[in-house]
Amino acid sequence: MDDTIEDPVCGMQVSRDSFAMEHLGIHYAFCSQQCQDRFKANPHLYIGVPGKQAPKQKGLEVIKQRRFRLEQPLTDEEVAILAKELGAMMGIQSMEVTGDTLSITYDLLQATAEQIEARIGEVGGLLGTGWAERLQRGFVHYVEECEAGNLEVTPHRGHH
Repeated sequence: MDDTIEDPVCGMQVSRDSFAMEHLGIHYAFCSQQCQDRFKANPHLYIGVPGKQAPKQKGLEVIKQRRFRLEQPLTDEEVAILAKELGAMMGIQSMEVTGDTLSITYDLLQATAEQIEARIGEVGGLLGTGWAERLQRGFVHYVEECEAGNLEVTPHRGHH
């Protein structure tokens, strides 16, 4: 028996016990906590229902471009660390730091702005703390949650 299965979020082959969980009685494994968290939030972005393929199964990507305002400009060393950490995340396609602004392109089916912000914080980066920046980030989180939820496939519940 093969000891690897496909991560439904990113498509990588992973060990059956890597970040493993069950959903609707089916065993799934993931390459990272990031992929498992994306799956838990919206499983039917990645797995279909009878008669309907999920967006990920159809090969859909939902490309987002965001700019994050940093509390202060980063040094070259800090930029290199941030680039390495964000580059290790699934779904990150490109990033650039100019002054106090991080511009990033990512696939919403694999990463969210909230996950990116958390990773920035883990490496010591500080995002803008003004009320306008916080409000904008909260709005982006809400919009991404709504968009992902609307893309999920659902079983047909029609009446005869």
